[in-house]
Amino acid sequence: MAITRLITIYHNNACGTSRKTLEAIRASGVEPEIIDYVKNPPSRAGLKAMIAKAGLTARAAMRDKGDLYEELGLADASLSDDTLLDAMIAHPILINRPFVVTDKGVRLCRPSELVLELL
Repeated sequence: MAITRLITIYHNNACGTSRKTLEAIRASGVEPEIIDYVKNPPSRAGLKAMIAKAGLTARAAMRDKGDLYEELGLADASLSDDTLLDAMIAHPILINRPFVVTDKGVRLCRPSELVLELL
């Protein structure tokens, strides 16, 4: 009997790294659950847990490219993790991608090759 692996990718199809990560998962023989996190973001608690399981800080999980990051003043190093989480929940495009969740752990797969640790 084959073992079914459950893999979830928080994906943005507009992102090349996210697309490469999805391709690597599929190449391993698994069709993951694909969550378009911009349209269907995780809950605040879910995002906080995912970031913690990946061993990251909220700042390390935040996308710091683009106008929105600058417009919201998110480069301010004095901002708390709670403030950064609030910004990511209000504007999911600020969540860096792709996050991949498996029974082996959680990773922010930048670069995309990091997904191999989870397969």
